[in-house]
Amino acid sequence: MAKASIHLHKGDLPAGLDFGMSVAVDTETLGLNVNRDRLCLVQLSAGDGSAHLVQLEAANYTAPRLKALLADKKVLKIFHYARFDVAVLEKYLGVATTPIYCTKIASKLVRTYTDRHGLKDLASELLGVELSKQQQSSDWGAKELTQQQLAYAASDVLHLHALKVKLDAMLEREGRLAFAEAAFDFLPVRARLDLAGFPDDDIFAH
Repeated sequence: MAKASIHLHKGDLPAGLDFGMSVAVDTETLGLNVNRDRLCLVQLSAGDGSAHLVQLEAANYTAPRLKALLADKKVLKIFHYARFDVAVLEKYLGVATTPIYCTKIASKLVRTYTDRHGLKDLASELLGVELSKQQQSSDWGAKELTQQQLAYAASDVLHLHALKVKLDAMLEREGRLAFAEAAFDFLPVRARLDLAGFPDDDIFAH
């Protein structure tokens, strides 16, 4: 596989950048508590081997072009574990991301033969790609990010389009595409429940 092309942007996407009809999206934060740990980086890819990384400072979350893309109803946003990313994007950018596809939910609905639904596991099984998670726990709030951090962040979005193709074929084969679409539609509500303090409650339980 050719070396990925990684572009770092400070504060917002550059003008005129076109991701087409679907864009892979991921975030890096200072931790996994959406109400405590701030958003530091948003990664995006058109699935073409290039990644655009938007580095955000605590004092400036304006990013108008990034917000417009996330809210654009004509562009599908592909995530892995969208529940967290959508919540953190809403909290810090004030934007409701739509429409959404989540490879983790798709995997849970159709890869019922395993309990391994992490991005690393998906990429390995479905694409034969081995992802490194070495930089997963690092300081994403640093003023200058290392090349290793940038490569790790990019790897989280470079393969999501290809995974969607594989998962869609499996969902269709097993007759579960409608379940997946309904779950994706509910994701913004689930994210708002997290922000409202309902992180672990099963609202459908007795």
